[in-house]
Amino acid sequence: MNQLSVDHLLGIKDLNENDIHLIFKTADNFKDVINRPIKKVPSLRDITVANLFFENSTRTKLSFEIAEKRLSADILNFAASSSSVTKGETLIDTVNNILAMKVDMVVMRHPNPGAAVFLSKNINAKIINAGDGAHEHPSQALLDAYSIREKYGEVAGKKVVIVGDILHSRVALSNIFCLQKLGAEVMVCGPTTLIPKYIAALGVKVENNLIKALQWCDIANMLRIQLERQDIKYFPSLREYIMLYGVNKKILDSLDKEITIMHPGPINRGVEITSDVADSGQSIILNQVENGVAIRMAILYLLAGKIITN
Repeated sequence: MNQLSVDHLLGIKDLNENDIHLIFKTADNFKDVINRPIKKVPSLRDITVANLFFENSTRTKLSFEIAEKRLSADILNFAASSSSVTKGETLIDTVNNILAMKVDMVVMRHPNPGAAVFLSKNINAKIINAGDGAHEHPSQALLDAYSIREKYGEVAGKKVVIVGDILHSRVALSNIFCLQKLGAEVMVCGPTTLIPKYIAALGVKVENNLIKALQWCDIANMLRIQLERQDIKYFPSLREYIMLYGVNKKILDSLDKEITIMHPGPINRGVEITSDVADSGQSIILNQVENGVAIRMAILYLLAGKIITN
């Protein structure tokens, strides 16, 4: 099967295992492309993509832009902070104005959960969710799982712990869905106040002790504390959080096995991980960044195929 079962990428929840493997296989081909001297292919030459970012982003926005350029798409960039949204324009009006310019695909980040789903039901374009509030971030979960596959050969059977601010993280939820669909075991670890009550219902293990979690896992995906989403204090102090949940080289060296360290970025160096961990041989953080471009090229390419066939 060479087609996705979905018309949009709104969340990992909507994908099946075949979809994920198809995205990975397509990304394998694009990884060869981005490592060539000429890094462009004409696959999206007649496709116009609008990048709509209603929330700040550096890595995801740049990664999608590079992916679009590598595929020869026409690109329209939109930042809410410098647009008519600040004057009270609604989401649907903003997007309809952009679509009037004959846009085929929309990559959108929005602070409200479900914004991408709302858009997909109201406008005639392919929608890629680049993060909706604390809900989902599907392309990040796909590149994370792809990076694990690249390192270990497969994701099935691997033990992955997600450490940190699970409550406010869209990365955590998408990662849980993606890893489980691919047959990995998932654990979350962090202060009780930062672990949502419903999480055990998703079939993940819960651990509050960092050392026990690291001893259990093959891979630790370290999340940053999302202070911008926190309206109350969830732990006494940052210093206490670092003492209990920060990973440094001394902790890694004390484990009886070598584990792999991941991070979706941006890293708060010295908080969730120290620089000697982020830059160590056990870290695949820069591989994640490179794989992000290949995965996003694959997503754009496969959804663009739906424009032609629909």
